[in-house]
Amino acid sequence: MTKLTYYTATTLDGFIADPDDSLEWLFRQDQDDKGPLNYEDFIKDIGAIVMGATTYEWIRTKQPDEWSYSMPSWVMTHRDLKPPAVAGIDADVRFASGSVREVYDAMVAAADGKDLWVVGGGDLVGQFADEGLLDEVITYIAPVTLGAGRPILPRRLDLELVEATPNKAFIAARYRFVGPLTEDRADLTVEAEELVVESRSRGTSDCVSRR
Repeated sequence: MTKLTYYTATTLDGFIADPDDSLEWLFRQDQDDKGPLNYEDFIKDIGAIVMGATTYEWIRTKQPDEWSYSMPSWVMTHRDLKPPAVAGIDADVRFASGSVREVYDAMVAAADGKDLWVVGGGDLVGQFADEGLLDEVITYIAPVTLGAGRPILPRRLDLELVEATPNKAFIAARYRFVGPLTEDRADLTVEAEELVVESRSRGTSDCVSRR
């Protein structure tokens, strides 16, 4: 079954970039490229990817003469963006807006049985989580704190730790997505029950008034 994964790196205090969208804190970290949960092993099983406009523009700015993704790629945006123009590369980049569920369905069809990757950013991942489409999060946790920046996943969610292994400077961790935070689900249940009681009370009052 096709799996949707958020594969990223984060600081210890939960940021994927600083307030200026810099990743210098990340690039200076030491890691084993063949170590646990490494990118090479991950990407070979990916059949389609999706990213937000900010992530796309960051990649194009930092790597103007490259496009590293051979698989179909979606960019969620309301901006007028251009596909990569890289010599010798026929980049399959598709721009979309609106429902992530529609994009998810298109990605599954294009992936031909392989898995899907949400490159970033965090709010886009949150939209997939909101729709119940996120399956797992794999993150390299760096020994850095920033205090502010772009959060890894700005949602209140429950995750289950599946594995965690040191990789030189990092902790490489994989989590299974469980769902909305338990406390929030409990609050929603109470709210729903209160609405049912209120609705029934109104119905009883209407019946009495009509007698």
